Amino acid sequence: MELIEANWPLLLVAFLIGLALAFFLFKANRRTRVTGDTGDVLDEGASPAARNQALIDSGQVAAVPPEPVAPARPASPASPEIKPAERVEAPQPVVAPTPADLAAKGAADASGSTQATSDDLTRIKGVGPKLATRLGELGVTGFAQIAAWDEAAIDRVDAELGRFQGRIRRDNWVEQARFLANGDTAGYETRFGRLD
Repeated sequence: MELIEANWPLLLVAFLIGLALAFFLFKANRRTRVTGDTGDVLDEGASPAARNQALIDSGQVAAVPPEPVAPARPASPASPEIKPAERVEAPQPVVAPTPADLAAKGAADASGSTQATSDDLTRIKGVGPKLATRLGELGVTGFAQIAAWDEAAIDRVDAELGRFQGRIRRDNWVEQARFLANGDTAGYETRFGRLD
């Protein structure tokens, strides 16, 4: 007992420290944790722009079915004249111009010839005014040209884009251009979002 009477201030301080530690330990365990929304941009109801950009960035390209060839019809006794079926040919790929072609084009432009079709390439998502100007310098002025590019043409043009390299495949210009060249605004907006 003598020991307690002699050291009561120290015992009181130790008791208060223990009480404070217990309070903080129990309070820390009861602390409310905030959990954020972990929704994905590909979830249903996500904004179309974010959803479409995520799809473009994913690099997944929908396969485009080949154009069908009209089948030949068998002759019927009622029709005396048999016409051969017309063959539907796939569009020929547009080859990106070489530097020599660009020089020849520049000389032709200087002589007064102009190209008949010119589309607003900035309607393609990923193509801004600077990139549209650069494509024009390369002789690319229409959606039909871009829609007809094959892998080799994409590689040639991509090599000429400087700091914009990689955009053609990443933003899927060829598929976008197919929709725009065909005037399929509804299909374009379904796949890539609103046209601005």
